[in-house]
Amino acid sequence: MRRRPTADEVILVRKGAKSRTRITGLRSKTTKARTDVDRLRAANADLKKKLAEALEQQTATSEILGVIARSSIDIQRVLDAVCQSAARLCEAYDTSIRRLDGDRLLLVAHHGPIAQVKSLPLVRGYPTGRAVLDKRTVHIADIQTQADEFPEGSKLARRLSFHTVLSVPLMREGVVIGTIGLRRTEAQLFTERQVALLRTFADQAVIAIENVRLFDETRQALERQTATAEILRVISSSPTDTQPVFEAIVQSGLRLFANAGIMITLPDGDLVRAAAVAASEPADAEAIRRRSPFPLTREYMTGIAILDRRVVDISDAENAPSDLATGARNFLATGYRAQTIVPMMLGDVAIGALSVLRRRPGPLSGTQLALLKTFAEQAAIAIENVRLLNELRESLQQQTATADVLKVISRSTFDLQTVLDTLVESAAKLCEADIAAMHRQQGSNYQAVATYGGPSDYRELILRTKPFEAGRGSVAGRTVLERQPVQVSDVLADPDYTPREAQKRVGFRTVLGVPLLREGNPIGVIFLGRKTVRPFTDRQIELATTFADQAVIAIENVRLFDEVQARTRELTEALQRQTATADVLKVISRSTFDLKSVLQTLVESAGRLCDADYATIIRQKDGVLFFAEAYGYSSEFTEYVKAMPVERGRGTATGRALVEGRVIHIADVLADPDYTWAEAQRLGGYRTVLAVPMLREGISTGVLTLTRSEVRPFTEKQIELVSTFADQAAIAIENVRLFDEIRDKSRQLQMASEHKSQFVSSMSHELRTPLNAIIGLTDMLVTNAARFGTEKAQEPLQRVNRAGTHLLGLINQVLDLSKIEAGKLELNPQTVQLAPLINEVIGTAGQLAEQNKNRLVVDAQENLGALTVDPMRLRQILLNLLSNACKFTKEGEVRLRARRVANGRDWIELAVADTGIGMTPEQQAKLFEEFSQADATTAQRFGGTGLGLALSRKLARMMGGDVIVTSEPGKGSVFTVRLPGG
Repeated sequence: MRRRPTADEVILVRKGAKSRTRITGLRSKTTKARTDVDRLRAANADLKKKLAEALEQQTATSEILGVIARSSIDIQRVLDAVCQSAARLCEAYDTSIRRLDGDRLLLVAHHGPIAQVKSLPLVRGYPTGRAVLDKRTVHIADIQTQADEFPEGSKLARRLSFHTVLSVPLMREGVVIGTIGLRRTEAQLFTERQVALLRTFADQAVIAIENVRLFDETRQALERQTATAEILRVISSSPTDTQPVFEAIVQSGLRLFANAGIMITLPDGDLVRAAAVAASEPADAEAIRRRSPFPLTREYMTGIAILDRRVVDISDAENAPSDLATGARNFLATGYRAQTIVPMMLGDVAIGALSVLRRRPGPLSGTQLALLKTFAEQAAIAIENVRLLNELRESLQQQTATADVLKVISRSTFDLQTVLDTLVESAAKLCEADIAAMHRQQGSNYQAVATYGGPSDYRELILRTKPFEAGRGSVAGRTVLERQPVQVSDVLADPDYTPREAQKRVGFRTVLGVPLLREGNPIGVIFLGRKTVRPFTDRQIELATTFADQAVIAIENVRLFDEVQARTRELTEALQRQTATADVLKVISRSTFDLKSVLQTLVESAGRLCDADYATIIRQKDGVLFFAEAYGYSSEFTEYVKAMPVERGRGTATGRALVEGRVIHIADVLADPDYTWAEAQRLGGYRTVLAVPMLREGISTGVLTLTRSEVRPFTEKQIELVSTFADQAAIAIENVRLFDEIRDKSRQLQMASEHKSQFVSSMSHELRTPLNAIIGLTDMLVTNAARFGTEKAQEPLQRVNRAGTHLLGLINQVLDLSKIEAGKLELNPQTVQLAPLINEVIGTAGQLAEQNKNRLVVDAQENLGALTVDPMRLRQILLNLLSNACKFTKEGEVRLRARRVANGRDWIELAVADTGIGMTPEQQAKLFEEFSQADATTAQRFGGTGLGLALSRKLARMMGGDVIVTSEPGKGSVFTVRLPGG
C-alpha cells in the first residue's frame, strides 16, 4: 500500500523538482520546521499550564482572603481553608498547621489522609520543631532515611508511612508562633514554586491569627471596662454588704478569664477562708471551696500573698518550690495547675486576696495581671466602705442597746429573768445571731436560763436540756474552761464538739461563747449561734462581752439579795455532788475486776454514742468463743445468738473480723454475697454491721459488733470510737486475766514461801544440834590438848572449829531471813549505852582487821548517850559491816564513825568506811539482794554467800532505820546504818 504524500511533498512534485538531492534537502528543512512547531506547541502548553496554576493560586488566595474577611473571629474556618488550598495547590498528601504553646506544638488545623499527632514536643528531632527553633523553612526529600538528623521525626514517618516533608514557620514581627507543613507518601521534593506558595499560605495564616488576636484584645478591653463599671455599680448599690461585690468580682473575672476559677479569700485569725468562688462548672467551684479554710502560713501560696503583701504567680503547681509543697498539694486537689494571687491592700495591710486558677500551666499576661490588680483594689474599697459604715451603725446600735439594758436593770432590780431575757435578745440582734441563750452556774454545772430565736420549741428544748459541765465537748464548756470568749467557726468540722443532737434540732453551725466573769471566775455563759458558717467579728465579740458584763452586774445584784438562800442551795448541791461522786467511786471500786459490768457498760456506751440500734461483745475464754454481753436486741434474738456457736469465717461480720484481725464494715448485709447468717439477720432485723476485733498482741480475743436496722454506714469517727471501745474491752479482759494470773501466782508463791520457811526452820534446827556438838568437842580438844593427847592435832581441830562456827553463822542468817519473811522474827528492844556497845564490837572485829593487816579506827562523837534498840541485832549488823570491810580491804584502813544527827528528828548514824576495792553503780544496785554479790569474780576471790548485807538492811528497817551505801571503784566504800535516836 503506498504511503500518501504529505502536503509539502505534493507541492514539491507539482513544482517538478529536477534531482533527488534537491528533494532530500527540502525534506531536511521540512523536518526542522516541524520540530520548531512542536517546541512552540510545548511552550504554549507550558504557558497555559502556568497561567492555569497562577489563576488557581490567585483564586485560592482570593478564597482565603474572602474567608478571612467573612470570619474575622472564626480562626478555625480560616486555618481549615488554608490547609485545603495548600494541599491542593502544592500537590501534597496532607497539610497541617500547628500553634506554639510553651514547649509543645499543638495541632490546630489539618487536611489530608495521613494521620496526625495532636501534640509534638518542641525539639530539633522533628522538622516542625527545627523550623521553629531555627526560624527557617525545613525541606526533606525522605525523612525516613534521616534517622540520625531527625530521630523522632524519622520514627514517626516510618510509623505513619510518609517520606517528603516541608515545614515553614509562622512568623509575626520576627517571633515564631507556629508552623505550616506539607507531607507526601513518596520521596519527591516540592518545587521552588510550591515552597514559595506555602510561604504565602503561612503569611495568610499569620494574618488571620493576628486579626483574631487584635479582635480579641479589643473585645477583652471592652469586657474589662464593662466588668469594672458593673463592679463599681454594685459597690455603690451595696454600701453595707461586701458579699454582692465579691460575687460581682468573681463573676466578672469568670467572663474575662476563660475556663478559669476565680476566688476571693479573707484571713480569719490563723486561717484563710474563701469569701466568694466562681468557676465555669458548679462542681469545679465546689472543689475549690472544699480546699478552704487553710492555714495562714507561708506554706500556702495565698498565705505568702497576704503575709508578704505581694503578687504570687505559680505557673505550674506541680513544679512548685519545695517550701510550698503543702500548699501545692492542697491547690492541685482542686483540679487546677496554675494560680495567680493578688493581695487586696488597704494601705499597707493585706486584708485578703484575689486569685485566678487555671487548668493549663503558664503565667498570666501583663494585661490580665493589671486587670486582676484592678479587681483586687475594687474589692478592698468595698470592704473598707462596708467596714466604716458598719462601724458607725454598730456604734449607734450598741449605745442604744446598752442604754435600754441599763434602763431594764434599773427598773427590774430583782426581776432577774426580765433582765436576762433582754440581754440575750439584744445580744442576738446586735451580733446578727440566729439563736442565743444564757447559761448560769449551778454548782459545777451550767443551766440555760434565757433564750432567743430558733425554732418554736427551741426555748423548751434548751431549758429542758441537761446542764453542761466545763469541758471541751461544747463551746459553752470550753468558754468556762478558758475563761475567755470561744468561737467555733463550724461545729460540724470540730471533732471535739459533742452536742450533736442539739445541733441537728436547731441547725446552728457557727457558735460563740462569752463567759460571765465575777472576780475572774466564770458564773455563766452567753451562747450565740448562726445557722450558716459565718464567724462573728471582733466588734461583735466585744459587744457580746459588754452584754456579759451587764449580765454579771444584774446577777450580782440578785446574788446579794439572795445570798443566804443561794449559799444553802450551793451546800445542798455540793453534798449531792459528793454523794453522787462517792456512789460512782463505789461502783468503780466494786467493778474493777467485775468484767461483766465493765463489758456491759462498754457495749451500752458504744451502741449509744455511735448511734447504733444494737451491739454485742463476743469474747474468748479457754479457747472458746461466746456471746458475752448485748445491747438493744430482743430477748428472742439474745437467746438465739447465745445458743449458737461462734465460728471464724466470712459468713458473719464477727467471724470475718476474727479471721482477718481488722475492722469489718458491711454497709448492707443483704447485698454482701459472703454474708450467710440469714436467720440471725431476720431475727435481729439489722442491715448495716460494724465488727471491730479486740486485739491483744495482734491476736483477736473477741469482737465488738454494732448494727443498724437501716442501711446507714458508720462514719470514720464512729469506727474510730468503736475501735477505742474495743481496745478498752481488750484491756479490761487482759486486766482480769492478769489479775487472776497474779492472784494464782501469789497464792502459789505464798505456799512456796511457807514451805520454804518451814523447811529452812526444820533444817536449821536439825543442823544446829550436831554443829554445836562439833564446835563444843573441838573446842574442848583444843583447850585440853595435854589431857587428851591432842597437841599434834591442834591446828586441824582449830580449822574444824572455825569452819563449824562459820557454818553455824550461815545457818543462823538463813534462819533469821526465814523468820523475817514469815513475819516471826521478834526484836528485843532495850535501852543501851552506845559507847560500851561500840567498844565491844571493835574488840570482836580486831582479829578480823589483823588478818589483812588493816588499821581499825573508831571515830565516835562524845556523849553519844543511850539508844533503844535490840542490842544483839545491832551488834550483828555492825559486825557484819566491819567483817565485809576488813575482807575487801588489804593493808588499808577501816573506820567506824558514830554521831547524832538532826534531820526533822533525832537520828544515830553508824558508818563503816574502808579504803578497799570499792564498787561500781551496777554492783551497788544489786548489793542488798539476797544471795547476791557484786559479781562472779568478786565472789570467787573473796567468798561469801550474799546474805549478810540483805539481812543487815532488813534488821535495820525492822528497827525503824535503814542501811545505805556509797562507793567508788578503787577508792573504797561507806556503809551507813541510820537508826532513830529516841
